[in-house]
Amino acid sequence: MSTKKSWRDRLAGYPHLPNVKEIPPPLRKRHGEGTIATPSPREVEEAMREIPEGRLATVSGIGENIAVRHGATIGCTVTTAIFAHMVAHAAAEAVQAEAETPYWRTLKIGGELNAKYPGGIEAQMTRLEAEGHTVVQRGKRYFVEDFAKKLARTH
Repeated sequence: MSTKKSWRDRLAGYPHLPNVKEIPPPLRKRHGEGTIATPSPREVEEAMREIPEGRLATVSGIGENIAVRHGATIGCTVTTAIFAHMVAHAAAEAVQAEAETPYWRTLKIGGELNAKYPGGIEAQMTRLEAEGHTVVQRGKRYFVEDFAKKLARTH
């Protein structure tokens, strides 16, 4: 019997989130004074589930929308990215495909594909191209061409 937690169990392990706090001193140089919203895994998953076929979102865009929802100055994109990674793996391990979160539609900053999603770049690229997106390689990294024109509004 495996003692390793499922991805779904890991997502449930953050009962103290969401929260809004003052922007920590190390981040003030870049972001200024104000507040930072740290999302819950559920908020990130809900935002990712809202992305319709043919549309895209970025981790930073989801973080910004979460900040607006909580009345904060900025959203914590690091935590948002970590939870997006966890949501992707939870979706991949889910038995019911119809309940799957379309994680492949959530990109990194600049429209970059996420090698840490289940199946890596190849799997994400296959799913995005099946939905009509064009993926281009720049150096060792992969991006959705004209991704900004295809961004969905997440809440």
